[in-house]
Amino acid sequence: MKNDKRLWRFAKLHQVKYLNNIVEQDHRRIKRLVRPGLGFKRFRTAWRTLVGYESLAMMSKGQVKGIGGNDIVAQAAFVNALFDVAA
Repeated sequence: MKNDKRLWRFAKLHQVKYLNNIVEQDHRRIKRLVRPGLGFKRFRTAWRTLVGYESLAMMSKGQVKGIGGNDIVAQAAFVNALFDVAA
């Protein structure tokens, strides 16, 4: 990738074994929600459902700026503005 100029020439490989575990731990909740919903008929439906799961998880963890993890009213307004649905 460095030869193709797609990667910065001074980039170095930085292996940290536990970082992958952190990502997997973060997605454990999403995986648990997705399993019962498997069998989507269309890719678009699956994509939209997963985006919804991810956005709700981010809001509950307080990762969305200006919305607290326990502020249900702000979360509902954010979902309404983001997805244009009544929450």
